Amino acid sequence: MQSQNPLIADFVKLANSAAGTLAGMTREARESARERAKEAFGGMDFVSREEFDAVKAMASKAREECDKLAERIAALEAKQG
Repeated sequence: MQSQNPLIADFVKLANSAAGTLAGMTREARESARERAKEAFGGMDFVSREEFDAVKAMASKAREECDKLAERIAALEAKQG
């Protein structure tokens, strides 16, 4: 048998409303923080790991080619002089 006490019914309604409001505020705060983070980090130039690895490989290959060319130049200069 349920209680028909209006005071308890009002308290339950108030608690349900407060829980819904709190959940909405939490969701809103989370979305707001996410948007602020996107704005803050959006202006920065970040690269993906794949892009970084590709450029790193290109730089390594360029360094190797540069070293080989430096050796060739040194050998040619040694021949001439």
